[in-house]
Amino acid sequence: QVQLVESGGGLVQAGGSLRLSCAASGSIFSINAMGWYRQAPGKQRELVARITSNGRTNYADSVKGRFTISRDNAKNTVYLQMISLKPEDTAVYYCNADVTVRAGGLIMSDYWGQGTQVTVSS
Repeated sequence: QVQLVESGGGLVQAGGSLRLSCAASGSIFSINAMGWYRQAPGKQRELVARITSNGRTNYADSVKGRFTISRDNAKNTVYLQMISLKPEDTAVYYCNADVTVRAGGLIMSDYWGQGTQVTVSS
């Protein structure tokens, strides 16, 4: 019912920048919080940043001051601007959204994107 499509990952040198995008589509009534998570090889998936529908944000301590999350509610899209990237930021980055859909009634569910690889070389 809802698809999240990420883009913007890639290979970058340490100190470089990338911008990730995630667009939601489908039978969307409203989108509540949206966020980015990441999972490095051999590690658990962790929260990177999250933004509520009214723009309140929170970040993992490891990315504060380097990453900025934002969203365009008209486009159902969330962004993650990443600067001063470090090799330890290398991971698959996943978009997440709490979406209310029209399915008979209104149902809120949690959706995930397919992931986009970010690789930071030293």
